[in-house]
Amino acid sequence: MPGIVLLGAQWGDEGKGKITDLIADDFDFVVRYQGGNNAGHTVIHGDTHLALHLIPSGIMYPHITPLIGNGCVIDPKVLIGEMDKLEAGGISTERLLISGNAHLIMPWHLLLDAGSERKLGQNEIGTTRRGIGPAYQDKAARTGIRVQDLLDAHILKLKIETALVEKNELLTKIYRIDPLDPVEVYRDFQRFADRIVPHICESSQLLNAALRDNQWVLFEGAQGTLLDLDHGTYPFVTSSSCTAGGAAIGSGVGPTQINKVLGIAKAYITRVGSGPFPTELFDKTGQLLGEVGAEFGTTTGRARRCGWYDAVIVRYAAEVNGLTDLCITKLDVLSCLDTIKVCVAYEHDGRRYTTVPGSQSAFHHATPIYEELPGWQTDISACRSYYELPREARDYIDFIENLADVPVSIIAVGPERTQTIMRRWKPRS
Repeated sequence: MPGIVLLGAQWGDEGKGKITDLIADDFDFVVRYQGGNNAGHTVIHGDTHLALHLIPSGIMYPHITPLIGNGCVIDPKVLIGEMDKLEAGGISTERLLISGNAHLIMPWHLLLDAGSERKLGQNEIGTTRRGIGPAYQDKAARTGIRVQDLLDAHILKLKIETALVEKNELLTKIYRIDPLDPVEVYRDFQRFADRIVPHICESSQLLNAALRDNQWVLFEGAQGTLLDLDHGTYPFVTSSSCTAGGAAIGSGVGPTQINKVLGIAKAYITRVGSGPFPTELFDKTGQLLGEVGAEFGTTTGRARRCGWYDAVIVRYAAEVNGLTDLCITKLDVLSCLDTIKVCVAYEHDGRRYTTVPGSQSAFHHATPIYEELPGWQTDISACRSYYELPREARDYIDFIENLADVPVSIIAVGPERTQTIMRRWKPRS
């Protein structure tokens, strides 16, 4: 069973891109299985800094086939721009494959996303305004336009014209936005088709055949567990399935093909956008974590909200995803602190919670219960083995490992690929 899922165990931005890039060399395929360009992976290798939003991080390796799965939604303009940027940097995108069943983000999706957020005002969800939610809405309503529609000009033209009968009504009458011209939209997407069509594949058949041949497949999740449409902090979530179950749905393989699930979590926690955040810090410590950790969104540039590590959330992520391994990133950022707090439980209305409350209200108003650990206040960025870490840093890792009941197999102590401790990670065991 040579399939491994890599996903976020918090609210996203955990450093999944770096870890994907780090372990991808062992794989034959890297598959992005959900989301769109509302995600961002920053990959740093030497002097090369790449912000990838759609294309899987495995594109850096010439022997890997990167694949965008059917569970994704794709803005073709963004995708082509990303391909051009990679090609300009000397990285070939010829190997990139795109599922014909993935859905396209159309121009009206971006306008409707922004218009809806403006209309909500102070009650906005905090979307990236990239058209993700409206694209998934059309997918669920069975009115979406798919990548495979680029193969047939007649079907593409008809679907655009049909969609805009309704969408232009919404744009003009509800959101006071100028209507879109179906002829112009069609012409744009015909140009996009010239670049995208050579990469279209039947991804489910391809991946299942690869797995039968014992080729290794890494399923790369975007966002994080607490942003999952079903299992996250709804409605302040994304519109797709970020959890491990989404890997099977979003790529077309069976769940029995998945051997391991690697959850990525920061040594503290961050969140972008609106929604509850029990351990959020509004003081100088929160500001310090943001500054030292360079906590700005890869996709939006927005400053991330920062807080103490929340073991309740990671324990919940371990259960929902069936985590077999944990990776803790940005441990080096905590080196600036003399003491470190960890949220071990919540309290609300006289009740103690050791997992995420089922009630939205209880989670929103939960009071974190902390345990405090000593810091180490020394640079750990050069450590390459677990026992090179200061005793206090090892105690911190052991503490959160016990709380999650999942082994911490990888520890990142800096942004570079080499600044990583491979403690217990054995993908093929």
